[in-house]
Amino acid sequence: QMTPAVRTPAAAGRFYPGRADELLRDVRQYTSLGNLSPQEALDTAAAGRIAAIGCVAPHAGYIYSGSVAGAVYSRVKIPEHCVILCPNHTGRGRPLAIMANTTWQTPLGEVAADADLGSRLLRNFPGLQEDSAAHRGEHAIEVQLPFLQTQQPKLNIVPIAVGTSNFDVLRGLGEALAQVIGGRQEEDQEKVLIIASSDMNHYEADAVTRVKDHKAIERVLALDARGLWEVVMNEDISMCGFGPTIVMLTAAKLLGATSARLVKYATSGDVSGDYERVVGYAGIIVV
Repeated sequence: QMTPAVRTPAAAGRFYPGRADELLRDVRQYTSLGNLSPQEALDTAAAGRIAAIGCVAPHAGYIYSGSVAGAVYSRVKIPEHCVILCPNHTGRGRPLAIMANTTWQTPLGEVAADADLGSRLLRNFPGLQEDSAAHRGEHAIEVQLPFLQTQQPKLNIVPIAVGTSNFDVLRGLGEALAQVIGGRQEEDQEKVLIIASSDMNHYEADAVTRVKDHKAIERVLALDARGLWEVVMNEDISMCGFGPTIVMLTAAKLLGATSARLVKYATSGDVSGDYERVVGYAGIIVV
C-alpha cells in the first residue's frame, strides 16, 4: 500500500489567509447569502442550491476575486466529486497534467484525490499525463479548495492543469471527461461538478477589459466552446483559463447542459481603485 503523495499549499498566506480561522471566516463571508442580492438570497434559501454540471470561477487573491468565486459557490451544490481544471501559469510540466492519486493540503485540512475518476481519465485520453511539476507552484486549483471544503467535507478532486491552447486537444479532453463522468454517474448515480478555474482579461484599462470580457462571456453563456476559442484568439483576450473553460463546456454539453448564467462579474479595479490596469473576473454556472 503506497501512501499517496501530498501536495502542500503554494499560495496560502499570499492569495488567501494561511491561518485556518481567518480563512474560514473569509470564505464564509464570501459565500454568505449576504453576498447575493436580497431577492437571490431569498430564492437560494427557498429553492436550495443548484445541481450544476459545470462552472467558471476566478482564482486571484481573495481580496480581488473572492466575492465572485463566492457568488458561484454560494449557489451551487458541491458534490463529493469535483474535476477542477486550471491554466498552467508557471509553464512547467506537461501540457495536460493530472495528479490522480495526490492528496492536497490547505489550511482547512486535506482533500483526497478521486483516484478512480483520475485513472479512468488517464486510460481514456492518452494526451493527459500524470505530472506533479505543472501543479507544484500553481495557485489556480488551490484557491478553489477552501470554498469547496467548507461546503463538502467528503470532497474528492481530479486536478488537471491545462497548458495547451490547441482546440482539438481541448475538445478531445472534454469528450473524454464527459465519457468518464457519464459512465461513473450511471454506475453510482453520484454527481460530478466540473470547475474551470479562470480569470478574464488581464492588465488593460477597465473599459477595454469589460468589453473584451463580455464578448468571451457571451460565448460561454451560449455553451459555444469553439466560439469561445475563436473570440479569445481573434480579439486578443487574455483570459488565462479559456482552455479549461473549453474543456468544461465541451464535457458539460455532452452531459446534457442546456444553459448557463453569469452570476457575478467584477474587475480588480472595483477593489483597488486602479482602473488603468485591471483583471476581469466572471462567475458562471452551467446547468
